[in-house]
Amino acid sequence: TTMYANVAMKYAYSLHWSTQTMTTIGEVQAPTQLWEFIYLTITFLLGVMIFASIVGSIGNIITNITANRSAFQDRLDHLKEYMGYRNVGKDLQNRIIRWFDYLWAQRHTFEEEEVLKYLPDKLQAEMAIHVHLATLKQVELFQNCESGFLIALVLKLKHQVYSPGDYVCRKGDIGREMFIVKQGMLQVTADDGRALATLSDGSYFGEISLLNVGKNGNRRTANVRSVGYSDLFCLRKEDLLHALNDYPEMREVLKEAARKKLARDTKPDKDDDTQETERRISFTNSVELADTLGKRLDELEKLVLTLAKEVKTTNENVLSLQRHLITPHSQQQPTGSSSGVLRDSSSCSD
Repeated sequence: TTMYANVAMKYAYSLHWSTQTMTTIGEVQAPTQLWEFIYLTITFLLGVMIFASIVGSIGNIITNITANRSAFQDRLDHLKEYMGYRNVGKDLQNRIIRWFDYLWAQRHTFEEEEVLKYLPDKLQAEMAIHVHLATLKQVELFQNCESGFLIALVLKLKHQVYSPGDYVCRKGDIGREMFIVKQGMLQVTADDGRALATLSDGSYFGEISLLNVGKNGNRRTANVRSVGYSDLFCLRKEDLLHALNDYPEMREVLKEAARKKLARDTKPDKDDDTQETERRISFTNSVELADTLGKRLDELEKLVLTLAKEVKTTNENVLSLQRHLITPHSQQQPTGSSSGVLRDSSSCSD
């Protein structure tokens, strides 16, 4: 037609048609002028770009929201794959998965060192003081220490999470760190599993072996088991010694506090002679008690036999009495019958 006679109109119409087809806009009123073709083509392209930008932004927002969960899930999936490859037992697999679930629920999905390593040392120290110093001040062991010493320790604390039933330490192990309970509950147990004490928020343990206080030196003096999920701060021995090098006067303060706690929590030991004497006395008392019980059992057996004889005699007397009472009654019954017959015969004769 004459509308598409010149070359410019042909190219404008072709560009408009291809843009409309590519953007899938659909049927619209066809333009008739050159500037209308150019305007609609530019409008189509701008609209598509704006739409793509909006959709892309929404996708990025959704991706950022789930980025932490995706990274966390990737780590868990890799661990599951490894446990399946190594044929790890189902019980251990379930414990590990529950531990990961607890980390996610408590937002412990990142390493503090990785997050804070980009900060300068000054800001790292301020951040650590803000997060951990209040917990450290609750610990009885450090209540009489200088603030500078506490700040030095705060920078060395490491966060650890224990699952239900996990042993934090066992009696006799070499102590290389002490622990501070941030959140959770733990039990101090005996060798047979009996609970001796309960530790909660602000409690601490492991300082005896860390400071070499007491007769056990650097050995653990008790078993400590986590009741539920427990968040602990761990202070390693080398980190404590490094801080004590800068504050040497704090060494005796800590040892004195540890000795008081040890004296308060433990009973004085008895010497071997006293323990042996008590064992002998206990054994003798046990033998005498066994003899007394044996004699009492013999007497009880004789009493039971006597009682049985008396019961037997009583039963025989009761039976004899019953027979005595039944015999006269049976003898009176025929007499009554014969008298009745005589009365009947006499009445007949009359």
